[in-house]
Amino acid sequence: MRPKDNPYRVESVDRAMQLLALVLDRGELSATEAAAELGVAPSTAHRILTTMRDRGFLAQDDRRLYHPGPMLGRARNSWFDHRSVIELLRPVLHKLYASIGETVHLMTLVGTDVRFIDGIEGTHGLRVGLRTGMLVPAYCSSGGKAMLAALPDREVRALHAGGLRPWPGREKITVEELLGELAQVREEGGVAYNIEETEKGVSAVGVAVLAPDKTPLVGIAVAIPSARFDDLREVVVPQLLKARDEATRLVLNHSGAIRSQAAHGVPE
Repeated sequence: MRPKDNPYRVESVDRAMQLLALVLDRGELSATEAAAELGVAPSTAHRILTTMRDRGFLAQDDRRLYHPGPMLGRARNSWFDHRSVIELLRPVLHKLYASIGETVHLMTLVGTDVRFIDGIEGTHGLRVGLRTGMLVPAYCSSGGKAMLAALPDREVRALHAGGLRPWPGREKITVEELLGELAQVREEGGVAYNIEETEKGVSAVGVAVLAPDKTPLVGIAVAIPSARFDDLREVVVPQLLKARDEATRLVLNHSGAIRSQAAHGVPE
């Protein structure tokens, strides 16, 4: 059956899939080329492309051309779905929590945002609650900044081609100013800070755990009430870096085992 003969076909989805295939085949695609390939108005192609860009499936460069986005990088590491990542790294979160007694979070990039996918809440009377399930701009979150800093600047620019989404508590900045912040994160060994940028009274420090292809897989962050953040910063950072190293080893070992099984025809 040809795609157009499928009675369950959704045209907008079909068009998006056609454009995704074109981008993967050619490496880059303009809105004009997309419109010609689909036989639609440029405005229609533009809406589809920008929607795919905002969801992270495409990225856009300074020439306004579209390229494969970070979500497709995650597809290359498809054995790391949220459930398997949570199961794999939960012991790391527990060990980190035990060493500092503060709330820890695990998060992943979703386009220009981060989604909190797991965590352990601290037990202090004054503590930061879990954010599991929440979606916030990556540039406001410590773990999000750490993951963005693990991407090349051109990818960060492409992700934020439409500018940075405003967020209460975070001063308005440009993409170039964000790149300056990310450069500082890299200079500090990948450690990123969020000082009341996502929520008043809450500060955090985060790092990124990379996939085997060196793309950011997840972020790990420690969230602390701002009132005691400065006193704990020097204690938390070394423990967070230790957790990052342990998580990286687990990820590499897990991916190696999966690849070995695939090479020998062993089902997962």
